[in-house]
Amino acid sequence: MNPSLHLLRLALACAAGATLLCGNASAAGPSGAPPAASAPAPRERAIFAVTDADPQKWNLTLGNIANAIDGLGADGAEIELVAYGPGIAMLKKDSPVAGRLAAAVKAGVHVAACQHSMHGFRLEPADLAPGVDVVPSGVVELIRRQHAGYAYVRS
Repeated sequence: MNPSLHLLRLALACAAGATLLCGNASAAGPSGAPPAASAPAPRERAIFAVTDADPQKWNLTLGNIANAIDGLGADGAEIELVAYGPGIAMLKKDSPVAGRLAAAVKAGVHVAACQHSMHGFRLEPADLAPGVDVVPSGVVELIRRQHAGYAYVRS
């Protein structure tokens, strides 16, 4: 974990504990009743798209995804990676980025392969790395996620 983030969390926990121990007159609502519980913080949502079969570009994207998870926290982010066009080849079990791809899946990243591109490159689901899902169209997946509020991150 990032040391600065750890210190910030520790400081916030201490402040919350001090408020509970010492009481806070302003914590009660106008009627004297305690305030309603706050809703959980919304999860950040992002989608990354890769269309190239260049390992350098894939490593950049996978690094950006890891940085996003580190910065937002694993529980604070919902991240998807969609591949289409020539980029579909990098989702194969034996691709040069298969290890980093597996780490992303393990971290909770949803990885999606475009079925249209799979057909074009003669790939079957069995050819793909473990944890990769197939969507009918990578472009449509990207559009739908953006309409659902996902930030589109271009690497």
